[in-house]
Amino acid sequence: VLRVQVGLANGGYGLGSAVVIAKDQVITNCHVVADANNVVVVNNGAPHAVTAIKPDWHHDLCILKVENLDAPIAKIGSSKNLKYEESVFTIGYPHFQAVPSSTFGVVKGLYPMDDSVIIRATSSFGVGASGGGVFDDAGNLVGIITLKSPGKNSYYYNMPVEWVQALMDKPEQSVNAKSEKPFWAVSFDKWPYFMQVVHPFLTEDWQALKTIATKWTQAEPNTSESWFYLATAEYAAKDFNKAEEHLQKVVAMNHQHSHAIYYLGLVAEQTGQHNIALDRVAKLGSLDETAAKELKVAMGITLKSD
Repeated sequence: VLRVQVGLANGGYGLGSAVVIAKDQVITNCHVVADANNVVVVNNGAPHAVTAIKPDWHHDLCILKVENLDAPIAKIGSSKNLKYEESVFTIGYPHFQAVPSSTFGVVKGLYPMDDSVIIRATSSFGVGASGGGVFDDAGNLVGIITLKSPGKNSYYYNMPVEWVQALMDKPEQSVNAKSEKPFWAVSFDKWPYFMQVVHPFLTEDWQALKTIATKWTQAEPNTSESWFYLATAEYAAKDFNKAEEHLQKVVAMNHQHSHAIYYLGLVAEQTGQHNIALDRVAKLGSLDETAAKELKVAMGITLKSD
């Protein structure tokens, strides 16, 4: 994972990260190199000029052709084979750092999109890490650090490696090729549903969430996340029967969906099924210990200190 330095057409500059994916080729985000006059990739303190790009503007992925780059090549894994709660880690150059840094987390969301999945993970990242790598425990590249939602309790999104592989055979363009907006930079109404639900969910605007999630279930009935967000809105409205029905649907699709199991525990407790709620706590304990503790607190169970 290397650092990217960008000279912009307006006289400014930008920084980002990139992953070596082939001889003299690295992958980064297109938004890192958008409106660039010149781009260099820094390896062991030495700058290497970027002579061409292969852009996928819509998915915010750009392969950079780099002169005389002698650096280890990442082993490409699979984004589509990831599972919820699977461990991942990132490597990038956030906050103007001269050396790379890592963050660690687990997969919390896999959103189907264009023959692959957008990866949401708890491994956070800062400005400058865009274009860096997301790796599984075996060290395989499974995603590209890309963006986070605004505000507190941000959701961190990573683009899948399948789109990187599809981009390798595309034609090259000049470094200063006219840029286009990625899918996440268009107007709210054109965002994917998995992005539209974040703000109403985090701000507890349950009616707005229900409206968006209902549309999502109609558009993507086989996407477990669509039913999860609908169920959370129904739970908030105290429609516990519908919430449980849809949460069970989520777990049937994805038995490792810890957030759905958490809400099933809340529903059980609210409807007087305390023993079933305790079973949910036990199930959560093997998936997400933090969520299991939070469910205990929500149920009024006093936690003993270690």
